[in-house]
Amino acid sequence: MDKNAVIGFVLIGLVLMIWLWMNAPPPPKVETNGQDSVKNVIVKEKVNEKIPQTLDENEIQKGKDTLGKYFSHLSTGKSKSLIIQTPNFQTEIVTKGGSIKSWKIPRYKTWDQYPVDLINSTQTGDFNLLFYTSDGKIIDTKNLYFVTPETKSEIEVPEGDSVKIDFILQVNERSKIVKTYIFYGDLFSVDVVYRFEGMNEIIANFSYQVTWESGIRFVEHNSIDESNHAKTFAYAGGELSEIDAGSFNEVVRDSSISGCVSWVGTRNKYFAVAIIPRQKESKRAYLEGTRIPLPDEGAKENYSMALEMPYLGNPGETDRFTLFIGPLDFDVVKRYGVGLDNMMSLGAAWIIRPISEYVIIPLFQFLRMFIPNYGVVLIVFSIIIKIVLHPLTRTSMKSMQKMQALQPMMNEIREKYKDDPQKMNQQIMRLYKEYGVNPAGGCLPLLLQLPILYALWAVFSSAIELRQASFILWITDLSIPDVVLKLPFRIPIFNINEFSGLALLMGITMFIQQKMSVKDPRQKMMVWMMPLLLTLMFNAFPSGLNLYYFVFNILSIGQQAWINKKHKGEPLRKVEQKKNKGGWITRIAKDLPQKKY
Repeated sequence: MDKNAVIGFVLIGLVLMIWLWMNAPPPPKVETNGQDSVKNVIVKEKVNEKIPQTLDENEIQKGKDTLGKYFSHLSTGKSKSLIIQTPNFQTEIVTKGGSIKSWKIPRYKTWDQYPVDLINSTQTGDFNLLFYTSDGKIIDTKNLYFVTPETKSEIEVPEGDSVKIDFILQVNERSKIVKTYIFYGDLFSVDVVYRFEGMNEIIANFSYQVTWESGIRFVEHNSIDESNHAKTFAYAGGELSEIDAGSFNEVVRDSSISGCVSWVGTRNKYFAVAIIPRQKESKRAYLEGTRIPLPDEGAKENYSMALEMPYLGNPGETDRFTLFIGPLDFDVVKRYGVGLDNMMSLGAAWIIRPISEYVIIPLFQFLRMFIPNYGVVLIVFSIIIKIVLHPLTRTSMKSMQKMQALQPMMNEIREKYKDDPQKMNQQIMRLYKEYGVNPAGGCLPLLLQLPILYALWAVFSSAIELRQASFILWITDLSIPDVVLKLPFRIPIFNINEFSGLALLMGITMFIQQKMSVKDPRQKMMVWMMPLLLTLMFNAFPSGLNLYYFVFNILSIGQQAWINKKHKGEPLRKVEQKKNKGGWITRIAKDLPQKKY
């Protein structure tokens, strides 16, 4: 590598430092309004534009007339709970709102080893109806009391079976809303059927909304890492819209998503909630989110979402939805057939995502069929990827070796023409041509590897399979950094005070690689600078990802040593220069018969 390459690496280092600084968690802002938290309120449109809004429960309870003549008598009652147990989850449904109050997935544990419960709300449940009435009131069914004919308090759904449970909101003698939950023994979702009987004179504006206001509960120890993955989405017309609340206490929203909406969803790092309309086409989607500070420089992002559905005003009318609440496991979300896998962080759709989806994930799953330990899976995976990339890395290493062999002659040219930079460059390029060396030959194969390496990073940094999966010794969770050292202060710019053991090992192996490949005295700085910068950058990465790169570097060191030994002492040979035979027009012209005059 010449002077330009050194400058390039310096610029790369600066970019990495700026990237880390920009992604460092901002300091929490001090709230001046005296509120303990930011309320999740889905703001739709103004009431005078006759579009429903979600109101705060306290606001609804301020006056008796808030619910109007149709629903006031349903604002009081005694809430009853039903526990439904399936092989995949345990949920609690309450008659107040007919809402989902708890959704536990026993096979997954929180960081402190409690069953994961993905429902954020503790006061009221979620998944409710919102509509505007003919007497000018906004009704949110989460504040109304349903009744259920179900007599059991606990219901078990065996695998391969299903159970239906009705919740009835009896408005008057001839008008009611029936909310039917259909649970399946082999899914992470529930189907919800709304049946509107005699509601045609009560529901106004020929529309209603199904809402999810409480977002999804955070379940990991590192709230900053989980917030960085948290978002809310709407999938409409084959295009994904998303909002990401990046600033503290600043509400972001999008109410411009219209047309045929396939689903809306929200996610944290490893789990998601999604509402999928199954019977009618949604008219519009609403997304809203905010980021709030937590103690110890933590953060949490809360998201709300809603689907606006058409109401035709028939005396009897039904609508059906699938509510998914479960893990972001590729096979699990793919089976719903509506593109829920677009919520997964698999890289850029046009080049990285196909590699992740059709190469990395299938190979990873195939290895898991035979190898029980995910750490061993990652090691075998890195060996396979190294074999696949061997032709590219071999070409890169051989090119760099040729460049090193040319260094003495290049130094002579630089010394001879130090006062004439143009002549010096011409002579160096002539030298490259004579010996058949491509100055970009060492970098181009590395660039071709980048899409694969980035796809690996995208998959392994958010793969739920690695969550809480142990390997050996101190590596007890492949989804988080394997901290071996904690400082009493934070390193400026990088904002870190903990060090990962595998990141340090990876940095050491990278240093050895640089030492073996960089022989130019002018590039001594690169031997330690790049390993140092990348070690600091990878320090916050999951230990599974660092394990992969560590093993990959070990294999690269062995490959470099083998190439160095094989070609050691091999003399440089000039390549035979091909004569320029001209273009195809010239060759055709020579073959034509010559006319004599």
